[in-house]
Amino acid sequence: MKIGTDAVLLGAWCPIDNHPFSILDIGAGTGILSLILAQRTSAEQIDAIEIDEDAYEQCVENFENSPWSDRLFCFHAGLDEFVEEPEDEYDIIISNPPFYSENYKTDNDSRDLARFQDALPFEELVDAAQLLLSENGIFAVIIPFKEEERFIDLCAEAELFPVKVTRVKGSPTTPIVRSLLAFKRYELPVLEAEELVIEISRHQYTDDYINLTKDFYLKM
Repeated sequence: MKIGTDAVLLGAWCPIDNHPFSILDIGAGTGILSLILAQRTSAEQIDAIEIDEDAYEQCVENFENSPWSDRLFCFHAGLDEFVEEPEDEYDIIISNPPFYSENYKTDNDSRDLARFQDALPFEELVDAAQLLLSENGIFAVIIPFKEEERFIDLCAEAELFPVKVTRVKGSPTTPIVRSLLAFKRYELPVLEAEELVIEISRHQYTDDYINLTKDFYLKM
C-alpha cells in the first residue's frame, strides 16, 4: 500500500513534548507512523499492532530495514486481542484509523479492511487509549473533519481531553477535510484550533506543510 499524506501529517504533527519512553501505533499498516516517531524521538519501546497479514509482513520488513530496528516491534493482532492482557502503559498512542463508513466496498479485501470503519470502530480505539495511556500520555489521531465532534465527545466520556487540534485543507479554497487531534487525561481551560493548508496549487506546497513534513520526504 502507498504511503498516504494522512499518515505523514499525523506522524510529523504528533506532540512529543512529554519525552516518550514508550509508543503504541494502532493499526500500523506499513509502519510509517512508528518509523516517523522513531526518527523524531528517543523512545526505547515502539510497539505496533496490525491485523492484516500482508501489511503486517511489510511492516516487519520495514522495521527490520530501518536504522531503529532495535526499538521497533510489530504484533500481528487485532486491537481486541492486544488489550485483553495489557502488560504496558504507553506515553504516546497514535493511530490513523480506518474511517470510510459509507456502505461501499471494493473488490480488494485487504484495502477494504484498511479503509473501512468496521475494521476499527472509534469506540474500540478510544477504549484502548483510556486503558493503555500513561498518566501524562498523549493520544493522537487523524480523522475526517466531519467526525471531529463525535470523536471528541467519545474521548470526553473516557476522560480524555483535546490539547491540540489542527484542521487540514487541501488548498486555500477547499473545505476542511481532516482533523488532527491530540488528547491527554487533563483538560485545558482554553484551546484554539489551528488550520493547515497543504497546497497553494497542484504540487506547490505551502511553507507550513513543507516545514512540518520535510524531514520525512526525500524530495521536499
